[in-house]
Parts: sequence; structure tokens; C-alpha cells
Amino acid sequence: MSNLILYELEGCPYCAKVKNKLADLGLEYESRTVPRSHSERTEVEEISGQTGVPVLIDEEHGVEGMPESDDIVEYLDETYGSAS
Repeated sequence: MSNLILYELEGCPYCAKVKNKLADLGLEYESRTVPRSHSERTEVEEISGQTGVPVLIDEEHGVEGMPESDDIVEYLDETYGSAS
């Protein structure tokens, strides 16, 4: 069971970047696909304050809604990269 949850959209290059990093690190995560329409992304807006994806939740480390793919990739490297 994973503590990582990724809010994503199919075909999103920024989401793919994060998914590639998760795969590189061998991390399991729960994928939650958001609606295409930004106005329907109420759940992701509630946790991150914005409607863009990707957004990462890492319950184990108290991350409750990290946006921006570059920030997420850096966070994953810093938090999980040294363990490999």
C-alpha cells in the first residue's frame, strides 16, 4: 500500500515527467485522474489551492498537496532517491 497519491490527467506531459520519476525510483502510488475541465477539478483545488496537475500527496511525510512537476520531481529525489 502506498502513501503517495498523484492527481493527474492523461496526456499531460508534466504528469508524465512525475510518473517517470516515480517509476525510476520504484515507488508505488495511487493515481487519481482529474476531469479535463479546470472548473470541475474541485478536489484537487481543495488540496493544493489551484486546479493544475500534477499534484502529489505524500501522507507519510506530511505533504498535503504539492503542485508543479519540477518541485515534485525534486522532492521525490530528495526524499526517496537516496534510499536506492
